[in-house]
Amino acid sequence: MYVYDQYDQQIVEDRVKQFADQTRRYLAGELSGEEFRPLRLQNGLYIQRFAPMLRVAVPYGLLSATQVRMMAKIARDYDKGYAHISTRQNVQFNWPELEDVPAILGELATVQMHAIQTSGNCIRNTTTDQFAGVAKDEIVDPRPWCEIIRQWSTFHPEFTHLPRKFKIAVNGAVSDRAAIEVHDIGLEAVQNAAGELGFRVSVGGGLGRTPIVGSFINEFLPWQHLISYLDAILRVYNRYGRRDNKYKARIKILVKALTPEVFAQRVDAEWAHLKDGPSTLTDAEVARVAAHFIDPAYKALSDQDAALAALDAEHPGFARWRQRNTFAHKKPGYVAVTLSLKPTGVAPGDVTDKQLDAIADLADRYSFSEVRNSHNQNIILADVEQAQLFTLWGELRENGFATPNVGLLTDIICCPGGDFCSLANAKSIPIAEAIQRRFDDLDYLFDIGNIDLNISGCMNACGHHHVGHIGILGVDKKGQEFYQVSLGGSAGRDASLAQILGPSFAEADMADVIDKIIKVYVEKRTDEESFLDTFRRVGVDPFKERVYAANH
Repeated sequence: MYVYDQYDQQIVEDRVKQFADQTRRYLAGELSGEEFRPLRLQNGLYIQRFAPMLRVAVPYGLLSATQVRMMAKIARDYDKGYAHISTRQNVQFNWPELEDVPAILGELATVQMHAIQTSGNCIRNTTTDQFAGVAKDEIVDPRPWCEIIRQWSTFHPEFTHLPRKFKIAVNGAVSDRAAIEVHDIGLEAVQNAAGELGFRVSVGGGLGRTPIVGSFINEFLPWQHLISYLDAILRVYNRYGRRDNKYKARIKILVKALTPEVFAQRVDAEWAHLKDGPSTLTDAEVARVAAHFIDPAYKALSDQDAALAALDAEHPGFARWRQRNTFAHKKPGYVAVTLSLKPTGVAPGDVTDKQLDAIADLADRYSFSEVRNSHNQNIILADVEQAQLFTLWGELRENGFATPNVGLLTDIICCPGGDFCSLANAKSIPIAEAIQRRFDDLDYLFDIGNIDLNISGCMNACGHHHVGHIGILGVDKKGQEFYQVSLGGSAGRDASLAQILGPSFAEADMADVIDKIIKVYVEKRTDEESFLDTFRRVGVDPFKERVYAANH
């Protein structure tokens, strides 16, 4: 993983000193709330419903064991003993004291971490596939490219006050596990007929009040021109993006208003001034960054198919876990393991200080002292020897990480919602728990198979409800909390937006509503047909008829 040089370290330490002084001045009444707001947002600090919230940057989801231990320490010393994994691979602390935040940032700086550009109207953290660098279906490791983008975008003077927050995602594999088509800019590594590397570029995706799937405006951008082309996109957006209405200020609105064709023309016209200029990437620069992402010291192993099959037969619980929570690795004899943070009764993505310390210990012993955060709010050990899987499973069970539900209905993506967020219209965590309790039957979960269930507490869609196979949105009806349900979304390749089922439901009805939806799927599916495929085949009407039957 990327390691700071002296300049990186100096920048972060200077920012800590600067923010400590800004906080001191605010607390002393020398800065107003309005003056302090952009300063705190530039350092990941939100003022939420009951307490501040600090969002710590985790570049493309990668953490060392040392950094994980620091997350545990901060949770213990400055928070209520837990942290939260966000849907953008970052770490959030929901209960710090405002006056403690400079000290927290100081502690983060000692392990090459910060909270810069995790909020506000800047280019946010760049995200990618949680299995980057180890996935079997990978064309190119996207992490060096994410790092190049991160270095270009940090403190970029032109793009610190964009019309609205801005997010870039990079995919380097055949499958899209980075949801590039619903980001402001999505980049997909591709090879042309001559075998040269380039990027397919999508712009104008995004969720929130106006969910839009992005449009591909360049089918092959040679890698050398990546930064100059990104500069051109951002300049066009900075120049023409709306600033009169914050809800219409995202790049997706501009791309839709202009049409993708006209937007692409304006980007090309801007790019003509930048192409082949000083931001052109060289082999030497890419090699400098890529040197941080070399493979760890893998052993020469062979796949343990027969031994694992024997263990599966002897231990059905292990078989289930292996089926759901492991992912094929590019190296023989290795496997990537997802630690589920979604046991029933735990808020999705929450992890205690003790668990974080345990994860760091597991990473040291089983996965070259490294972990990944996923968009799905789980944690991954990416390089586990197959021969150690059974032992690891035992340890994961002891620490509450072995729920075999990755990709299943109870592996819910869920924002913190109304109990925490000042923007939320409704609580989201109690809905997630009610659904988890209703479907707390592994046999049934395995039978119904892969289902993405996503919950957002408001239209900002931090829980990505628009792209859930089942999406739930918290809405406010005359001061009462209600929930709107949508079906048929997908964040993968050929992304689709979910269709709203109909009028919203009360909190007490939500588990019943999801139950009815699942029962329709079970009745209508053909052999081996997934929920999404069934929905796309039969449409929304059978689900609507069943769910609203009592009202007719």
